[in-house]
Amino acid sequence: MNAAHDALERLREGNRRFVASIQSGQTLLGPTKPIELGQPQNPFAIILGCSDARVPAELVFDQGLGDLFVIRVAGNVVAPSQVGSVEFAASRFGTPLVVVLGHSGCGAIVATIEELQSPSGSASSRNIHSIVNRVRPSVEGLLATELRHDMHQLVHHAVRANVRASVNQLRHGSELLEQLIQQGKLTVVGAEYSLDTGAVEFLDLPGA
Repeated sequence: MNAAHDALERLREGNRRFVASIQSGQTLLGPTKPIELGQPQNPFAIILGCSDARVPAELVFDQGLGDLFVIRVAGNVVAPSQVGSVEFAASRFGTPLVVVLGHSGCGAIVATIEELQSPSGSASSRNIHSIVNRVRPSVEGLLATELRHDMHQLVHHAVRANVRASVNQLRHGSELLEQLIQQGKLTVVGAEYSLDTGAVEFLDLPGA
């Protein structure tokens, strides 16, 4: 668990640098350490994040080449290819930490809410609809609450519910990952990135 804790602290420190650079008006355009091309990758964390162009994990956490194994998909959903990618990095490199990184105002979340509130029956493609369907279980229950009257709060809670669903799928949807977790070699956590502040908040940390 110490390796995962250390990895988490590296991400926190990197994000603090990123936020500080935004606040100072000197936004980082790349990692603060020198870039070394051609070196083997040795990722200390796996990031399953959203494809949103405003949330590049390497910049958000101020890390360099080879530091992060990044998997990006709209809505940070978990499908077999994403599970396989996490399994690959965790088993091949011994990476101790997986972070499912959602973000405020996620378009995939908004699209799913809109579809559930006013079903059109005509998604732009079956592939896009497959993403909506994976987000749907995280949103449906919230629409039965008072949150349905407040779109901003509904999206906020849905983003976090979707992150937690993806975390749960990674923790319990793969025999390989479950085994690594049980052996104390892997930790899976959720996080939310704020498009307004640049800060990352980690969710439901083990032992918290």
